[in-house]
This record gives sequence, C-alpha cells and structure tokens, in this order.
Amino acid sequence: MTISINDTGYGIEDNSYKAAGGIEGLTKLVDTFYHYVDTLPDASIIRVMYPKDLTISKQKLAYFLSGWLGGPRLYKEHYGSISIPGIHSHMKIGTQERDAWLFCMKKAVDEQTFADSFKTYLLEQLFIPAERIRQTCALRGSEDVSDHRPHKGGDPVI
Repeated sequence: MTISINDTGYGIEDNSYKAAGGIEGLTKLVDTFYHYVDTLPDASIIRVMYPKDLTISKQKLAYFLSGWLGGPRLYKEHYGSISIPGIHSHMKIGTQERDAWLFCMKKAVDEQTFADSFKTYLLEQLFIPAERIRQTCALRGSEDVSDHRPHKGGDPVI
C-alpha cells in the first residue's frame, strides 16, 4: 500500500517528526534498529561497516532523522551539513546491504507505537535515501560488495 502525503499530512512541516514521537520516539526507534543491526545474522553484512561501539552512530542517526522528518535539525547543529549518499560513497553498498539495512529498520519500525499509516509512510520514504546510497556506490564502482572491511575509525556511518 502506498500512502500519499496528502492523505496523512506526513511530510508537511513537522507532522512526521511528531508522528515519530519527537526525539524521544526517534531515539527509541534508532536504539531498536541498532539492536537488530548488532544481533541479526542477516545484518552481519552491514554490521561490519559500523564501529564496535554504536553510541555515536545511534546519536547521528537519531539527529539526522529529526531534521529529515521536519523536526529540529540536530545533526546540522552538532555535526554540520550532510549528504547521505555522499557520506556513504566510500563504502561498498549494493542491493544486499541496502536490503539488510531496510530489513533492520522495518523490524524496528514494527516494534514502535507509531500509527500504521506512519509506519508505512516512513518505510517508503526511507527506501529513497537507501536506494540513492546504493546508486551512488554503484556509480563510484563499489557495487562489487565481496570485500567488506570492518570499520577502522573516522566518522561512523549512520
């Protein structure tokens, strides 16, 4: 089922941010998401892309989602501007990695108390940057994902 923003009000002003429960709801979503990234065998393909300690990755994703959903632009306030495809372009992210990320996010979204219409909307919207990341990596010749190198420091991905 595809949800139109005109049917729900999501995507307008801070309606999506409010539907997610503000920063508290987003933090809960992100904590649940990273629990799945850290524990699901199907997520091992993406887990190696993150640092061992997920604290900063969790904060960055929650802050990014806050602004992305129309709330306070916490990521920009704390870390500066971001290009989601650009920040991931050095990585080898193909269809399997994109789908593993979306799988973990779907499981996390399903556990939240969000309205069903918002769950559907959020997952549909998250597919867009996930696919753009995959496309950017493919354009840079990193679609061959046979070599997953563990995170070695620097900026944690979100």
